[in-house]
Amino acid sequence: MYKIFLVLFFSFGSIFAQDSSDVRRVLLFQEELNKEFASEEKSPLAPKDFERFKTLDFFEINTSFSIMAKFIRTPYETPFIMKTTTGREPLYVKYGEAHFSLQEEKYILNIYQNQGLKTQPEYEDYLFLPFTDLTNGESSYAGGRFIDLRIPEGDSILIDFNTAYNPYCAYNDRYSCPIPPEENHLDIKVAVGVKKYKKFPDNE
Repeated sequence: MYKIFLVLFFSFGSIFAQDSSDVRRVLLFQEELNKEFASEEKSPLAPKDFERFKTLDFFEINTSFSIMAKFIRTPYETPFIMKTTTGREPLYVKYGEAHFSLQEEKYILNIYQNQGLKTQPEYEDYLFLPFTDLTNGESSYAGGRFIDLRIPEGDSILIDFNTAYNPYCAYNDRYSCPIPPEENHLDIKVAVGVKKYKKFPDNE
């Protein structure tokens, strides 16, 4: 009985430690994102919104949406033009797939690489995960959200939906943003990450 207690104690301790680490990482993500939006040089906000900005609105952190997915590389994909909210035509390639289970259902999301960005040293290992879910248009941005990733060393990749953020065009119409491909739709509510942005009325 004592041995069983020790096993359970250390198992729960390990899970708690992992959850704490996930929460700290997400809080850091939120802090850095708020700093970006509060920076006059980096913020995508329109001038009137920037003047009143205090913080972005986030869903409550839920570590069950932090998932270690199986990563499958797809090396022979043909580059394609990803649709955007404007006439801009960025070139992407499907770099791999993330296979995972969430809320007792199995999903596959495509992960992309921007062919223009990869030529820049700071983005050479950058990967892009755009997705839509059932919160879009209600509690999250109607056009879907993005997650930034890095090329993994092995056959697994961390997909933390708590770090899902809105494209810049959710805040300012002057931006052109990629539109998540239809195959990257999740038929569930992903109620974590950044919420829908509520712009300030013009008459305020």
